Amino acid sequence: METMTRNSVGSGRHLHPAQETMPREQLAALQLERLRSSVRNAYDNVPMHRARMDAAGIAPDDIRTLADVQRLHFTVKTDLRDHYPYGMFARPLSDLVRLHASSGTTGKPTVVGYTKDDISNWADLMARSMVSAGARAGDVVHNAYGYGLFTGGLGAHYGAERLGAVVVPMSGGSTERQVALIMDFGARVLCATPSYALAIAEVAESQGVDLRQSALEVGLFGAEPWSDAIRAEVEARLGLKAVDVYGLSEIMGPGVACECECRRGLHGWEDHFLFEVIDPETGRVLPEGEAGELVITTLTKQALPMLRYRTRDITRLDSTRCDCGRTHVRILRITGRNDDMLIIRGVNVYPSQIEAVLIGRPHIAPHYQIVVERKGSLDEVSVEVEVLPGVPEDRYGAVAHDVGHHIKSMIGVTADVIVKPPGAIPRSQGKAVRVRDLRPK
Repeated sequence: METMTRNSVGSGRHLHPAQETMPREQLAALQLERLRSSVRNAYDNVPMHRARMDAAGIAPDDIRTLADVQRLHFTVKTDLRDHYPYGMFARPLSDLVRLHASSGTTGKPTVVGYTKDDISNWADLMARSMVSAGARAGDVVHNAYGYGLFTGGLGAHYGAERLGAVVVPMSGGSTERQVALIMDFGARVLCATPSYALAIAEVAESQGVDLRQSALEVGLFGAEPWSDAIRAEVEARLGLKAVDVYGLSEIMGPGVACECECRRGLHGWEDHFLFEVIDPETGRVLPEGEAGELVITTLTKQALPMLRYRTRDITRLDSTRCDCGRTHVRILRITGRNDDMLIIRGVNVYPSQIEAVLIGRPHIAPHYQIVVERKGSLDEVSVEVEVLPGVPEDRYGAVAHDVGHHIKSMIGVTADVIVKPPGAIPRSQGKAVRVRDLRPK
């Protein structure tokens, strides 16, 4: 495993300049070497991967080019649940130092494990991501991601410490105290979900505190899909530069990819991960630039090697050199998830499309919920929105008409718009719950 050393740490906008600006031919050679090692690890130590490769007549030594990854099987989230809790691990528990897990609200949780080297690499990549976003050693980092089994809190914490920043391990909740400590401790960097960042801003405004006058300059926001409209809202209300960071526990946690100062896509750290985009229906690998489902293969994970993991996230890839000097592929903004897509009277709709209509419309706050119900044989959608303080109740009807009209004209579906008073839509301290699916399972 290659961890950060004093000699590999750069100053300025690259933490690991040699790795981050590596010529793409050299990067591809490193990927192939690590891919072969990762496939061997999975085959030798994970019965499920060995059985699937044997069934397909593929041996680890058959992986001779990066394109040969396409000969391997896909891995999906249900594989982790089917082999709960430790069946996907390539190392015995005695070699592990930490376990994380999903909430398991829809069944058994997905359990992920880390060796000491895995944790060190994760800290390196999150530190690299933070520098990419604009954080620097010595910064005070206010970490409002949830701590515990969720990977966000500890992932950001270890990354900030590896960078040499000063961490405020606040976690989620106690929003009034969040505001006070951001102001009192002089945090320059905020780590949170974008929806919780808006909740912090809302509480600050209700207290008469202007976070735009705080020391905040950089926000690392992730763990949920968010739009450029939400970015603009967060930046306007907190007075910082909002940067998108991406990760998922099955692959590592936060820090798999992050935007740089240019903010034209998230640099996926290709020295540790191999990225593909596929047609979600056929599984065919798509040419660069076409939108499809992101698939990730881990290249350096010891405890939990993942072969062609289907993220369900819809995006595009761009490998052209970025103005920041980084050569690593850019993952363009996640536009939605396969499993979040709604089919409303034959029209495919992503929640992000509805969000794009709502954010910035007159008189409504950036808080909403989409409710899907089955009525007879058809699915129907209603959108609950919240008015801004000061909007009189006799204006609610006009607001509902305006929102419904724009959803219909811009997306093509008819939605029942329900207007609620300020504060009526629940605020999330972690990942926002944007869709309530009430259809029978």
